[in-house]
Amino acid sequence: MEEAEVPHAVELLVGILGLASFVAIVARPLRVPYTVALVVAGLVVGIGAAAAGIPSLNVSPEIVLLVLLPGLVFEAAYRLRLAELRRWFGGLALLAVPGVLISAGIVALLLNLGTGLRLDLAFIVGAMVSATDPAAVVATFKRLRVPPALSTMVDGESLLNDGTGLVLFAIALQVVAAPVSPGQAVVAFVGTVAISVAIGLVTGSLAARIIDAVDDHLVELTISVVLAYGSYMLADAFHLSGVIATVTAAIVLGNLGPGRALTETGADAIDTVWEFFAYLLTAVVFLLVGLAIPPARLLDSLGPIAWGIVGILVGRALVIYILLGGASRIARSPGLAGAVPSGWLHVLFWAGLRGAVAVAMALSLPADVPQRALLQEITFGVVLFTLLVQGTTIGWVVDRAIGGATTDPV
Repeated sequence: MEEAEVPHAVELLVGILGLASFVAIVARPLRVPYTVALVVAGLVVGIGAAAAGIPSLNVSPEIVLLVLLPGLVFEAAYRLRLAELRRWFGGLALLAVPGVLISAGIVALLLNLGTGLRLDLAFIVGAMVSATDPAAVVATFKRLRVPPALSTMVDGESLLNDGTGLVLFAIALQVVAAPVSPGQAVVAFVGTVAISVAIGLVTGSLAARIIDAVDDHLVELTISVVLAYGSYMLADAFHLSGVIATVTAAIVLGNLGPGRALTETGADAIDTVWEFFAYLLTAVVFLLVGLAIPPARLLDSLGPIAWGIVGILVGRALVIYILLGGASRIARSPGLAGAVPSGWLHVLFWAGLRGAVAVAMALSLPADVPQRALLQEITFGVVLFTLLVQGTTIGWVVDRAIGGATTDPV
Protein backbone atom coordinates (compact mmCIF):
# COMPACT_ATOMS: atom_id res chain seq x y z
CA MET A 1 0.00 0.00 0.00
CA GLU A 2 1.40 3.40 -0.98
CA GLU A 3 1.90 6.06 1.70
CA ALA A 4 -0.84 8.28 0.25
CA GLU A 5 -3.37 5.42 0.48
CA VAL A 6 -2.91 4.85 4.22
CA PRO A 7 -5.09 7.79 5.41
CA HIS A 8 -7.84 6.75 2.99
CA ALA A 9 -7.72 3.17 4.27
CA VAL A 10 -8.02 4.41 7.86
CA GLU A 11 -10.92 6.69 6.91
CA LEU A 12 -12.64 3.78 5.18
CA LEU A 13 -12.19 1.53 8.22
CA VAL A 14 -13.55 4.18 10.59
CA GLY A 15 -16.49 4.78 8.25
CA ILE A 16 -17.30 1.06 8.08
CA LEU A 17 -17.16 0.70 11.87
CA GLY A 18 -19.30 3.82 12.32
CA LEU A 19 -21.88 2.49 9.85
CA ALA A 20 -21.83 -0.90 11.59
CA SER A 21 -22.53 0.75 14.96
CA PHE A 22 -25.41 2.75 13.48
CA VAL A 23 -26.89 -0.38 11.87
CA ALA A 24 -26.68 -2.27 15.17
CA ILE A 25 -28.53 0.51 17.00
CA VAL A 26 -31.27 0.67 14.35
CA ALA A 27 -31.64 -3.10 13.88
CA ARG A 28 -32.22 -3.97 17.54
CA PRO A 29 -35.62 -2.25 18.05
CA LEU A 30 -36.73 -3.43 14.61
CA ARG A 31 -35.91 -7.04 15.63
CA VAL A 32 -34.01 -7.49 12.36
CA PRO A 33 -31.01 -9.85 12.50
CA TYR A 34 -27.86 -7.75 12.77
CA THR A 35 -26.09 -9.64 9.98
CA VAL A 36 -28.99 -9.18 7.59
CA ALA A 37 -29.20 -5.47 8.43
CA LEU A 38 -25.49 -5.12 7.66
CA VAL A 39 -25.87 -6.76 4.26
CA VAL A 40 -28.83 -4.53 3.43
CA ALA A 41 -26.85 -1.46 4.52
CA GLY A 42 -23.98 -2.51 2.27
CA LEU A 43 -26.37 -2.98 -0.66
CA VAL A 44 -27.96 0.42 -0.07
CA VAL A 45 -24.57 2.14 0.14
CA GLY A 46 -23.42 0.40 -3.02
CA ILE A 47 -26.57 1.35 -4.94
CA GLY A 48 -26.40 4.93 -3.70
CA ALA A 49 -22.75 5.24 -4.67
CA ALA A 50 -23.47 3.90 -8.15
CA ALA A 51 -26.37 6.32 -8.61
CA ALA A 52 -24.14 9.23 -7.54
CA GLY A 53 -21.40 8.18 -9.92
CA ILE A 54 -19.00 7.28 -7.13
CA PRO A 55 -16.63 4.43 -8.04
CA SER A 56 -17.61 1.19 -6.35
CA LEU A 57 -15.46 -0.24 -3.57
CA ASN A 58 -13.21 -2.99 -4.87
CA VAL A 59 -13.68 -5.81 -2.36
CA SER A 60 -10.62 -8.03 -2.62
CA PRO A 61 -11.20 -11.73 -1.88
CA GLU A 62 -7.88 -11.73 -0.02
CA ILE A 63 -9.35 -9.29 2.52
CA VAL A 64 -12.13 -11.74 3.32
CA LEU A 65 -10.11 -14.96 3.18
CA LEU A 66 -6.87 -13.81 4.80
CA VAL A 67 -7.80 -10.88 7.06
CA LEU A 68 -11.37 -11.50 8.21
CA LEU A 69 -12.04 -15.24 8.00
CA PRO A 70 -9.21 -16.60 10.22
CA GLY A 71 -10.28 -14.42 13.15
CA LEU A 72 -13.96 -15.33 12.75
CA VAL A 73 -13.45 -19.08 12.60
CA PHE A 74 -10.84 -19.04 15.38
CA GLU A 75 -13.15 -17.29 17.85
CA ALA A 76 -16.02 -19.69 17.12
CA ALA A 77 -13.89 -22.86 17.09
CA TYR A 78 -12.09 -21.86 20.31
CA ARG A 79 -15.43 -22.21 22.16
CA LEU A 80 -16.16 -25.73 20.86
CA ARG A 81 -15.63 -28.42 23.47
CA LEU A 82 -14.31 -31.89 22.64
CA ALA A 83 -16.99 -33.58 24.74
CA GLU A 84 -19.74 -32.16 22.53
CA LEU A 85 -17.72 -32.66 19.34
CA ARG A 86 -17.11 -36.32 20.20
CA ARG A 87 -20.80 -36.80 20.94
CA TRP A 88 -21.86 -35.51 17.52
CA PHE A 89 -18.71 -36.33 15.54
CA GLY A 90 -20.42 -38.81 13.25
CA GLY A 91 -23.10 -36.31 12.27
CA LEU A 92 -20.60 -33.49 11.81
CA ALA A 93 -18.39 -35.72 9.64
CA LEU A 94 -21.36 -36.57 7.42
CA LEU A 95 -22.25 -32.91 7.01
CA ALA A 96 -18.67 -31.74 6.48
CA VAL A 97 -17.57 -34.15 3.74
CA PRO A 98 -20.27 -36.19 1.95
CA GLY A 99 -22.82 -33.48 2.74
CA VAL A 100 -20.79 -30.82 0.93
CA LEU A 101 -20.09 -33.15 -2.01
CA ILE A 102 -23.78 -34.08 -2.36
CA SER A 103 -24.91 -30.44 -2.18
CA ALA A 104 -22.35 -29.37 -4.79
CA GLY A 105 -23.36 -32.23 -7.07
CA ILE A 106 -27.11 -31.49 -6.79
CA VAL A 107 -26.57 -27.78 -7.53
CA ALA A 108 -24.37 -28.63 -10.52
CA LEU A 109 -26.85 -31.17 -11.90
CA LEU A 110 -29.89 -28.87 -11.62
CA LEU A 111 -28.01 -25.91 -13.13
CA ASN A 112 -26.91 -28.13 -16.01
CA LEU A 113 -30.41 -29.49 -16.62
CA GLY A 114 -32.24 -26.22 -16.03
CA THR A 115 -29.98 -23.74 -17.79
CA GLY A 116 -27.70 -25.79 -20.03
CA LEU A 117 -24.63 -24.57 -18.15
CA ARG A 118 -21.64 -26.84 -18.73
CA LEU A 119 -21.44 -29.44 -15.97
CA ASP A 120 -17.86 -28.58 -14.97
CA LEU A 121 -18.76 -24.87 -14.71
CA ALA A 122 -21.96 -25.69 -12.82
CA PHE A 123 -19.88 -27.73 -10.36
CA ILE A 124 -17.77 -24.64 -9.64
CA VAL A 125 -20.97 -22.87 -8.57
CA GLY A 126 -21.92 -25.92 -6.54
CA ALA A 127 -18.56 -25.84 -4.76
CA MET A 128 -18.95 -22.12 -4.00
CA VAL A 129 -22.43 -22.43 -2.48
CA SER A 130 -22.34 -25.97 -1.05
CA ALA A 131 -20.86 -25.13 2.35
CA THR A 132 -22.65 -23.15 5.03
CA ASP A 133 -20.80 -19.99 6.03
CA PRO A 134 -19.36 -19.74 9.56
CA ALA A 135 -19.62 -15.95 9.72
CA ALA A 136 -23.32 -16.06 8.81
CA VAL A 137 -24.30 -19.10 10.85
CA VAL A 138 -22.37 -18.37 14.04
CA ALA A 139 -23.47 -14.73 14.13
CA THR A 140 -27.11 -15.75 13.63
CA PHE A 141 -27.16 -18.53 16.24
CA LYS A 142 -25.55 -16.40 18.94
CA ARG A 143 -28.83 -14.51 19.26
CA LEU A 144 -31.10 -17.58 19.34
CA ARG A 145 -32.04 -19.71 22.35
CA VAL A 146 -31.36 -23.26 21.24
CA PRO A 147 -30.11 -26.41 23.00
CA PRO A 148 -26.30 -26.34 23.40
CA ALA A 149 -25.83 -29.54 21.40
CA LEU A 150 -27.85 -28.16 18.49
CA SER A 151 -25.79 -24.98 18.58
CA THR A 152 -22.62 -27.13 18.58
CA MET A 153 -23.86 -29.04 15.53
CA VAL A 154 -24.72 -25.89 13.60
CA ASP A 155 -21.51 -24.08 14.55
CA GLY A 156 -19.36 -27.17 14.05
CA GLU A 157 -20.83 -27.90 10.64
CA SER A 158 -20.29 -24.36 9.41
CA LEU A 159 -16.69 -24.34 10.63
CA LEU A 160 -15.78 -27.77 9.25
CA ASN A 161 -17.56 -27.81 5.91
CA ASP A 162 -16.35 -24.32 5.09
CA GLY A 163 -12.82 -25.67 4.77
CA THR A 164 -14.16 -28.62 2.78
CA GLY A 165 -15.93 -26.25 0.40
CA LEU A 166 -12.79 -24.21 -0.22
CA VAL A 167 -10.80 -27.37 -1.01
CA LEU A 168 -13.56 -28.56 -3.36
CA PHE A 169 -13.59 -25.15 -5.07
CA ALA A 170 -9.84 -25.33 -5.75
CA ILE A 171 -10.19 -28.83 -7.22
CA ALA A 172 -13.16 -27.75 -9.37
CA LEU A 173 -11.06 -24.92 -10.86
CA GLN A 174 -8.28 -27.40 -11.62
CA VAL A 175 -10.76 -29.65 -13.44
CA VAL A 176 -11.83 -26.76 -15.69
CA ALA A 177 -8.24 -25.72 -16.38
CA ALA A 178 -6.94 -29.23 -17.12
CA PRO A 179 -8.44 -32.74 -17.05
CA VAL A 180 -8.16 -34.40 -13.64
CA SER A 181 -9.05 -38.04 -13.03
CA PRO A 182 -11.47 -38.91 -10.22
CA GLY A 183 -8.67 -40.73 -8.43
CA GLN A 184 -6.41 -37.69 -8.56
CA ALA A 185 -9.23 -35.48 -7.29
CA VAL A 186 -9.91 -37.81 -4.34
CA VAL A 187 -6.21 -38.01 -3.43
CA ALA A 188 -5.89 -34.21 -3.62
CA PHE A 189 -9.00 -33.73 -1.48
CA VAL A 190 -8.08 -36.24 1.23
CA GLY A 191 -4.44 -35.15 1.29
CA THR A 192 -5.30 -31.48 1.62
CA VAL A 193 -7.73 -32.06 4.48
CA ALA A 194 -5.45 -34.47 6.36
CA ILE A 195 -2.32 -32.30 6.16
CA SER A 196 -4.29 -29.17 7.09
CA VAL A 197 -5.64 -30.91 10.18
CA ALA A 198 -2.11 -32.01 11.07
CA ILE A 199 -0.85 -28.41 10.80
CA GLY A 200 -3.64 -27.27 13.13
CA LEU A 201 -2.88 -30.01 15.65
CA VAL A 202 0.82 -29.19 15.72
CA THR A 203 0.47 -25.41 15.89
CA GLY A 204 -2.34 -25.57 18.47
CA SER A 205 -0.36 -27.94 20.71
CA LEU A 206 2.79 -25.83 20.33
CA ALA A 207 0.90 -22.66 21.26
CA ALA A 208 -0.57 -24.37 24.34
CA ARG A 209 2.92 -25.46 25.45
CA ILE A 210 4.34 -21.96 25.01
CA ILE A 211 1.41 -20.39 26.88
CA ASP A 212 1.89 -22.90 29.69
CA ALA A 213 5.44 -21.57 30.13
CA VAL A 214 4.43 -17.90 30.50
CA ASP A 215 2.51 -16.08 33.21
CA ASP A 216 1.33 -12.92 31.49
CA HIS A 217 -2.21 -12.60 30.18
CA LEU A 218 -1.20 -10.09 27.50
CA VAL A 219 1.43 -12.48 26.14
CA GLU A 220 -1.11 -15.32 26.20
CA LEU A 221 -3.59 -13.20 24.27
CA THR A 222 -0.93 -12.24 21.74
CA ILE A 223 -0.02 -15.89 21.19
CA SER A 224 -3.68 -16.68 20.47
CA VAL A 225 -3.72 -14.02 17.73
CA VAL A 226 -0.48 -15.38 16.27
CA LEU A 227 -1.98 -18.87 16.32
CA ALA A 228 -5.19 -17.80 14.59
CA TYR A 229 -3.46 -16.13 11.66
CA GLY A 230 -0.18 -18.05 11.71
CA SER A 231 -1.83 -21.47 11.32
CA TYR A 232 -3.94 -20.13 8.45
CA MET A 233 -0.98 -18.57 6.63
CA LEU A 234 1.21 -21.63 7.14
CA ALA A 235 -1.35 -23.94 5.56
CA ASP A 236 -2.12 -21.41 2.81
CA ALA A 237 1.59 -21.10 1.97
CA PHE A 238 1.58 -24.80 1.03
CA HIS A 239 -1.70 -24.42 -0.94
CA LEU A 240 -3.62 -26.29 1.74
CA SER A 241 -6.75 -25.30 3.69
CA GLY A 242 -6.04 -22.42 6.05
CA VAL A 243 -9.59 -22.63 7.43
CA ILE A 244 -9.23 -26.28 8.45
CA ALA A 245 -5.82 -25.58 10.03
CA THR A 246 -7.12 -22.59 12.01
CA VAL A 247 -10.27 -24.38 13.17
CA THR A 248 -8.22 -27.37 14.35
CA ALA A 249 -5.67 -25.15 16.11
CA ALA A 250 -8.45 -23.20 17.85
CA ILE A 251 -10.16 -26.38 19.06
CA VAL A 252 -6.85 -27.66 20.46
CA LEU A 253 -6.09 -24.41 22.30
CA GLY A 254 -9.69 -24.03 23.47
CA ASN A 255 -9.57 -27.45 25.13
CA LEU A 256 -5.98 -27.39 26.41
CA GLY A 257 -5.90 -23.74 27.47
CA PRO A 258 -8.68 -22.74 29.89
CA GLY A 259 -8.07 -24.22 33.33
CA ARG A 260 -4.82 -25.83 32.21
CA ALA A 261 -2.21 -23.96 30.14
CA LEU A 262 -3.87 -20.55 30.39
CA THR A 263 -3.88 -18.46 33.54
CA GLU A 264 -7.29 -17.34 34.80
CA THR A 265 -6.66 -13.76 33.69
CA GLY A 266 -5.36 -15.02 30.35
CA ALA A 267 -8.49 -17.08 29.73
CA ASP A 268 -10.68 -14.09 30.62
CA ALA A 269 -8.66 -11.81 28.34
CA ILE A 270 -8.95 -14.21 25.39
CA ASP A 271 -12.70 -14.62 25.92
CA THR A 272 -13.35 -10.87 26.15
CA VAL A 273 -11.00 -9.59 23.47
CA TRP A 274 -11.83 -12.29 20.94
CA GLU A 275 -15.57 -11.75 21.45
CA PHE A 276 -15.09 -8.06 20.64
CA PHE A 277 -12.73 -8.87 17.77
CA ALA A 278 -15.26 -11.30 16.27
CA TYR A 279 -17.97 -8.65 16.57
CA LEU A 280 -15.87 -6.17 14.58
CA LEU A 281 -14.92 -8.76 11.96
CA THR A 282 -18.55 -9.82 11.58
CA ALA A 283 -19.62 -6.22 11.04
CA VAL A 284 -16.95 -5.60 8.42
CA VAL A 285 -17.47 -8.87 6.56
CA PHE A 286 -21.23 -8.46 6.14
CA LEU A 287 -20.96 -4.85 5.06
CA LEU A 288 -18.41 -5.96 2.48
CA VAL A 289 -20.76 -8.71 1.29
CA GLY A 290 -23.42 -6.07 0.63
CA LEU A 291 -20.91 -3.76 -1.07
CA ALA A 292 -19.49 -6.56 -3.23
CA ILE A 293 -22.82 -7.72 -4.68
CA PRO A 294 -24.09 -5.57 -7.60
CA PRO A 295 -27.92 -5.96 -7.53
CA ALA A 296 -28.36 -4.56 -11.05
CA ARG A 297 -26.29 -7.39 -12.53
CA LEU A 298 -28.45 -10.03 -10.85
CA LEU A 299 -31.59 -9.01 -12.78
CA ASP A 300 -30.18 -10.48 -15.98
CA SER A 301 -29.59 -13.86 -14.36
CA LEU A 302 -32.80 -14.44 -12.37
CA GLY A 303 -33.49 -17.77 -14.12
CA PRO A 304 -30.10 -19.37 -13.35
CA ILE A 305 -30.21 -17.88 -9.83
CA ALA A 306 -33.60 -19.51 -9.24
CA TRP A 307 -32.19 -22.87 -10.33
CA GLY A 308 -29.24 -22.34 -8.00
CA ILE A 309 -31.59 -21.64 -5.08
CA VAL A 310 -33.62 -24.76 -5.87
CA GLY A 311 -30.36 -26.69 -6.01
CA ILE A 312 -29.14 -25.64 -2.56
CA LEU A 313 -32.55 -26.33 -1.00
CA VAL A 314 -32.91 -29.77 -2.60
CA GLY A 315 -29.31 -30.64 -1.78
CA ARG A 316 -29.72 -29.42 1.79
CA ALA A 317 -32.92 -31.44 2.22
CA LEU A 318 -31.22 -34.63 0.99
CA VAL A 319 -28.22 -34.09 3.25
CA ILE A 320 -30.19 -33.23 6.40
CA TYR A 321 -33.26 -35.45 6.19
CA ILE A 322 -31.89 -38.46 4.27
CA LEU A 323 -28.15 -38.56 5.02
CA LEU A 324 -28.03 -37.21 8.58
CA GLY A 325 -31.54 -38.08 9.75
CA GLY A 326 -31.51 -41.54 8.20
CA ALA A 327 -28.02 -42.40 9.42
CA SER A 328 -28.73 -41.22 12.97
CA ARG A 329 -31.78 -43.45 13.22
CA ILE A 330 -30.15 -46.50 11.65
CA ALA A 331 -26.78 -46.36 13.37
CA ARG A 332 -27.66 -44.89 16.77
CA SER A 333 -23.91 -44.94 17.33
CA PRO A 334 -21.99 -42.86 19.91
CA GLY A 335 -20.73 -40.70 17.07
CA LEU A 336 -24.26 -39.75 16.15
CA ALA A 337 -25.52 -39.65 19.73
CA GLY A 338 -28.71 -41.48 18.87
CA ALA A 339 -31.48 -40.19 16.65
CA VAL A 340 -31.35 -36.48 15.92
CA PRO A 341 -34.75 -35.00 16.92
CA SER A 342 -36.93 -34.14 13.92
CA GLY A 343 -37.27 -30.55 15.12
CA TRP A 344 -33.50 -30.21 15.06
CA LEU A 345 -33.46 -31.48 11.48
CA HIS A 346 -35.85 -28.69 10.45
CA VAL A 347 -33.58 -26.10 12.09
CA LEU A 348 -30.46 -27.57 10.49
CA PHE A 349 -32.15 -27.54 7.09
CA TRP A 350 -33.12 -23.87 7.26
CA ALA A 351 -29.88 -22.77 8.96
CA GLY A 352 -27.82 -23.46 5.84
CA LEU A 353 -26.83 -19.82 5.30
CA ARG A 354 -24.20 -18.79 2.76
CA GLY A 355 -22.22 -15.57 3.04
CA ALA A 356 -18.78 -14.01 2.90
CA VAL A 357 -16.80 -17.11 1.94
CA ALA A 358 -19.00 -17.83 -1.09
CA VAL A 359 -18.72 -14.19 -2.16
CA ALA A 360 -14.94 -14.29 -1.73
CA MET A 361 -14.68 -17.44 -3.85
CA ALA A 362 -16.81 -15.85 -6.57
CA LEU A 363 -14.67 -12.72 -6.59
CA SER A 364 -11.50 -14.84 -6.79
CA LEU A 365 -12.58 -16.68 -9.95
CA PRO A 366 -9.77 -16.40 -12.54
CA ALA A 367 -10.52 -14.03 -15.41
CA ASP A 368 -10.16 -16.83 -17.99
CA VAL A 369 -12.89 -19.05 -16.50
CA PRO A 370 -15.68 -19.39 -19.10
CA GLN A 371 -18.91 -17.52 -18.26
CA ARG A 372 -17.24 -16.05 -15.17
CA ALA A 373 -19.84 -13.26 -14.78
CA LEU A 374 -22.73 -15.73 -14.83
CA LEU A 375 -21.08 -17.96 -12.24
CA GLN A 376 -20.58 -14.94 -9.99
CA GLU A 377 -24.15 -13.73 -10.41
CA ILE A 378 -25.63 -17.12 -9.53
CA THR A 379 -23.47 -17.27 -6.41
CA PHE A 380 -24.35 -13.71 -5.37
CA GLY A 381 -28.05 -14.43 -5.87
CA VAL A 382 -27.91 -17.59 -3.77
CA VAL A 383 -26.06 -15.76 -0.98
CA LEU A 384 -28.65 -12.96 -0.92
CA PHE A 385 -31.51 -15.47 -0.80
CA THR A 386 -30.06 -17.36 2.17
CA LEU A 387 -29.24 -14.19 4.11
CA LEU A 388 -32.36 -12.14 3.36
CA VAL A 389 -34.92 -14.98 3.38
CA GLN A 390 -33.52 -17.76 5.54
CA GLY A 391 -31.60 -15.38 7.79
CA THR A 392 -34.71 -13.38 8.64
CA THR A 393 -36.92 -16.42 9.27
CA ILE A 394 -34.59 -18.80 11.11
CA GLY A 395 -35.84 -17.47 14.46
CA TRP A 396 -39.41 -18.33 13.45
CA VAL A 397 -38.31 -21.82 12.38
CA VAL A 398 -36.52 -22.37 15.70
CA ASP A 399 -39.64 -21.32 17.65
CA ARG A 400 -41.89 -23.64 15.64
CA ALA A 401 -39.50 -26.59 15.34
CA ILE A 402 -38.21 -26.98 18.90
CA GLY A 403 -40.93 -25.08 20.76
CA GLY A 404 -38.56 -22.98 22.83
CA ALA A 405 -36.71 -26.03 24.18
CA THR A 406 -33.21 -25.06 25.26
CA THR A 407 -32.01 -28.38 26.70
CA ASP A 408 -30.40 -31.31 24.94
CA PRO A 409 -32.19 -34.63 24.43
CA VAL A 410 -31.21 -37.39 26.83
